[in-house]
Amino acid sequence: MVFVISYLVALMLPNKEVKGHKLDSYTSVWPYRDLVLEDDFYIEKSKAEITEERKKIAATSPLFFEYNAAENAKKEKQLQTLKVNKPKVYDELMIVMAEIYRKGVFEMVDSMCEKSVYVAEGNYAEAVSCFDFYTIPKAAGRLRQDFAPIIPDFNYLDYLVINYYYNKDKSDMYLNHLLEQISLYKSVLKTGTTLIKRGEPITEEKRKLINLYYYSENKHDGFVLSVFMAKWFLVFIICLILLVFLAFFRTSIFGQNKQVAFLYLLLLSSVFCTYIFYQYSLMILALPFALVPILVRVFFDSRAALFTHLMVVLSCSFFMADKMEFILLELLTGIGTLFAVAEMRKRQQILNAALLVLVFNVLIFVSYQYGFSSPALIFKLTSYVPLCISAMLVLLAYPLIYLTERFFGFISDFKLLELCDLNHPLLRTLSKEVPGTFQHSLQVANLAEEAIYYIGGNSLLIRAGAMYHDIGKIKNPSFFTENQSHGFSPHQELNPLDSANIIINHVIHGVELAKEHQLPEQIIDFIRTHHGTTSVKYFYALFQKQSGESAALSEDKFHYPGPIPFSKETAVLMIADGVEAASRSLKVHDAASINDLVDQMIEYKIANNQFINADITFKDITVIKKIFKKRLMNIYHARIEYPD
Repeated sequence: MVFVISYLVALMLPNKEVKGHKLDSYTSVWPYRDLVLEDDFYIEKSKAEITEERKKIAATSPLFFEYNAAENAKKEKQLQTLKVNKPKVYDELMIVMAEIYRKGVFEMVDSMCEKSVYVAEGNYAEAVSCFDFYTIPKAAGRLRQDFAPIIPDFNYLDYLVINYYYNKDKSDMYLNHLLEQISLYKSVLKTGTTLIKRGEPITEEKRKLINLYYYSENKHDGFVLSVFMAKWFLVFIICLILLVFLAFFRTSIFGQNKQVAFLYLLLLSSVFCTYIFYQYSLMILALPFALVPILVRVFFDSRAALFTHLMVVLSCSFFMADKMEFILLELLTGIGTLFAVAEMRKRQQILNAALLVLVFNVLIFVSYQYGFSSPALIFKLTSYVPLCISAMLVLLAYPLIYLTERFFGFISDFKLLELCDLNHPLLRTLSKEVPGTFQHSLQVANLAEEAIYYIGGNSLLIRAGAMYHDIGKIKNPSFFTENQSHGFSPHQELNPLDSANIIINHVIHGVELAKEHQLPEQIIDFIRTHHGTTSVKYFYALFQKQSGESAALSEDKFHYPGPIPFSKETAVLMIADGVEAASRSLKVHDAASINDLVDQMIEYKIANNQFINADITFKDITVIKKIFKKRLMNIYHARIEYPD
């Protein structure tokens, strides 16, 4: 998992040091260190600028014409015919025709008078003016002007021919040559040039220039194996440290693959969101990094939340130009947020956390900018926009907590509070159909919650577990002492083995009922373990009395299926359940009897190895004894007997 996550994170990290970010329209002051060019920076033309330049060149590109001797000969032949038939007209016409053909009759081409015109001969070309040559219409107009009064019906077009034709190939070749000469760059800034200084006001021209530089720096990032391996090794160390922390200090999390996967998924998701914002030049500081400690704290503890948040902030800092500002801002804000969610008992705490994030963001931002960066930013209201967005996005904790519970099967304090609601369908059924067991569950919950409060643990979890631990008794309620009335017990009509099976099966029925109502696995664990692998002593003793020596062979049939408690909470519930149930059978509820009862019950559990898998100490057990004795004496109004 560490290898794969570190590899994916390394793929997303920038290939070089980030020196700045794309500027938004509201950014008025350069907030980072001086931006000095390490290489020549070529300022590229935009596609629109290049297209416009191409259009201008195409509109002004010269046209090339070539002399056509064959057409000139054709004209001479027609004139000779006119000379024979009409010699006087021929003489007058030749004077004007000589002037026209001395300048030349050019083929008509669109916009030819708006462009330069060249007469090409071989590899040479000579420029001519639009006013220095004729076209067929222009030449015909000249002839008509001179000869219409003399020869009204003369057809001039029969004697006019084009002797300079448009050479499209040569014109296109020259146009392509001009287009190829278009430069892709407007200008170049030399290495060492300071593009902008820290705290310098940003003009519109500077904004465009910096964004162009940012774009050029990031679009050419190629894959370099040595650089990637260095990035991967660095991220691998970060991910490995998180795993080592869990192995040394949070073994309960380290032993659960699903929980470890959740923490690394948070790390990967945080880096991925930062990567997306970095790629699309969005406001990275608007991301709600404070969600990480909140989500981890809801399902685990503050120390795990703080350490995970530290690893996330370090991993995401590579995308920032001012890494120190980012680390201070997000790390201190995350620590401050943990104070607001230290005990997640109310949903209002998420709103309090969002307000606290905003306060921490603003205070740290102002202090850092004034003392170490750009004081001018403090007075720009737009600088606080990403900080406000980040604080508002912390409210996403509400749906994220719900989704995490659904996909990972975790249980939050909010969920535990919902389960403790007496209007839950299972608890309502228990209170209506099995009131004795319901009252027993309430007393067990009170005992267990008070004990876990003093020895340390999740008091909400143990209370919810206590409320549901005996729901299996719904199936056969009358077979359990707390639900029997008038002194009649159905067990009087059964043999001890059948009675034991009914008593033992309330654990199995409880698990089935809990799964049917989709209770979390953490609550079902209390149902499974609240009797551990202890035996139904009363019915086993009765069975021995009736069966004699053969009873020893059937002892395993009188044991609960287990498993034994594996956490501090399940161990405390086992003690509370046994003590509360046994206290009901006491004939005299005085200090001595209660004291002996609690001691004997706990010693019995210890003797049967019920706590060997639970992280509970003898010191904890001593505290539990004192609490249970005091609580039971209060319940039964027992008094300590003083000597006369």
